[in-house]
Amino acid sequence: MTLNKAVLTRFAALAGLAAALFAPALPAADAPGLFATGGPASCGEYLCPDDAFQVTAEATAPDRIEVDFRVAKGYYLYRDKMKFRAPPDSTQAGMGQPDFPEAETKTDEYFGEQAVYHRDLVVRVPVTRAAREAITLPVKVTYQGCADAGLCYSPITKTFDITLPEAGGNVTLGKVSNAGGGDYVSEQTGLARLIASGNLLLMIGAFFASGLLLAFTPCVLPMVPIVSGIIAGQGAGLTRMRGFTLSLAYVLGMALTYTAAGVAFAAAGQQAQTVFQQPWIIVLFSLLFVAMAISMFGFFTVQMPSFVQTRLSELSNRQSGGRFASVAFMGALSALIVTTCVGPALVAALTVIGQTGQVVRGGVALFSMAIGMGTPLLVVGASAGQLLPRAGAWMDTVKQVFGALMLAVAVWMISRIVPEQVTMFLWAVPLLALALIFVRATTRSLAGRNGLRLAGAVAVVYAIVLVVGGVRGATDPLRPLQVAAKVDHLPFARIKSLADLEREVAAAKAAGRPVMLDFYADWCVSCKEMEKYTFPTPEVRGALGQAVLLQADVTANDEDDQALLKHFGIFGPPTIAFYGPDGVERENFRVVGFMKADKFAPLATQATAGGTT
Repeated sequence: MTLNKAVLTRFAALAGLAAALFAPALPAADAPGLFATGGPASCGEYLCPDDAFQVTAEATAPDRIEVDFRVAKGYYLYRDKMKFRAPPDSTQAGMGQPDFPEAETKTDEYFGEQAVYHRDLVVRVPVTRAAREAITLPVKVTYQGCADAGLCYSPITKTFDITLPEAGGNVTLGKVSNAGGGDYVSEQTGLARLIASGNLLLMIGAFFASGLLLAFTPCVLPMVPIVSGIIAGQGAGLTRMRGFTLSLAYVLGMALTYTAAGVAFAAAGQQAQTVFQQPWIIVLFSLLFVAMAISMFGFFTVQMPSFVQTRLSELSNRQSGGRFASVAFMGALSALIVTTCVGPALVAALTVIGQTGQVVRGGVALFSMAIGMGTPLLVVGASAGQLLPRAGAWMDTVKQVFGALMLAVAVWMISRIVPEQVTMFLWAVPLLALALIFVRATTRSLAGRNGLRLAGAVAVVYAIVLVVGGVRGATDPLRPLQVAAKVDHLPFARIKSLADLEREVAAAKAAGRPVMLDFYADWCVSCKEMEKYTFPTPEVRGALGQAVLLQADVTANDEDDQALLKHFGIFGPPTIAFYGPDGVERENFRVVGFMKADKFAPLATQATAGGTT
């Protein structure tokens, strides 16, 4: 039976794809690889790989190597598959970040959008040298390409012995590192160095800026309705100055608690975040916010016990001391419970405190970051006296609206530990509360009744849509009628203990493969963002094609979890660690907090470089 040419071509394309997908798990070879219709001696109707892609490499300067790729017509190379590596144990020279020419975008049927080259190109790779004398450096060049007709070649690795001439005085010598490709330094490592030995004012400014950026993340934004609700609860006597001072009390309470708790836990080698994110604590404080909401609806008044207020009044102004102390106390609670993000700045400060004992500098860094986080809240407080009505029935309505926002904060908190579909139903509660508030407001002699009725109707409709979406299986309250597509999760192998990790890393080392270890917890918002938006993307999956994927679920925070976190000096998820094929962690590539796919993919490519291809 004879197959036509189209069928053979299609079969060859699928076979080539299989080779491309599974080749990373095979032993590396310097000989060219081909998966085509012909045998090794004859490449059939396609060019042999060395004819399709001709590669040469040479030193064009004492600190630069140029790799020349000649691409045959009708063929192309993937930019992201190109790797340039010196021996990982080399102490003479190390490879820097390659300088790629501009690529074209190709929509691949299987890999999605890819950067490719259909033309000849030269890649310039900087070299870091430890000494000036001439040296010969074996450089491994890895690349992969395809034919436009449908054939994909296996990844190819070639070794070139590059002679670097003697370096003159214009070449800067530096520390050699080939344990991850270049001189990449993670953000938290750079900030840690700044705390340990950097300029004090520069450190304060950097951490303030980090906190300011953190203020606009989903982990900190829930504090805005808390502060707004406190201000709205002041009623007609609110002034601009009082709004600012109340916000300042809240922010200082948050900042001081954040700093003190961070210093205490870091010095003790504990993970503060995991302690305060236990399910029972989350439930308790969710109920607290529900109680605050009910109070703002006017059913009862929440205040500190009378004996506490009496004591505070003896120490401060009888008119305002208790109120400011209550607000500061709420800020302290928010620091421990509401702000759940672990970012590079926080990790840097806690690491320096825990490892070097520089409590003062670390504490100043934490305080600066907390003030940066609270700056938008100060703006809210300073403007509230102008933005909110000063008297009349409107103030009661505004206060009740912020009560509904308090319910939303409670839902946001509890969403970390309940199923996503259940959360859809819960989000309908603050919306229905808003609708009732607007309906009630229309019964008063207030202007804008039509607008309130419309707003109430919209809230009711949205609440119904959320319930319907939850019944249908939707999980995103912003897309309530869109049933969540099944996320193609990375094939993580779960580990529980340090012994599990050591066993898996040893097995990966024996196979010559790198390792990625992801720390995860059910209550970690950024962990779920990584799973939903970063890990499933084609570029990330391609970058991790060689790696053994491990995941440590530290939700329980039991003894095994704490031992694993302490081993790495980690203060909470999300944190991602990479091991090279030599079984050694590449600490400079640690990822802390959420990172978008376009940044994570190239970082993962560097961090896993040197594995089997």
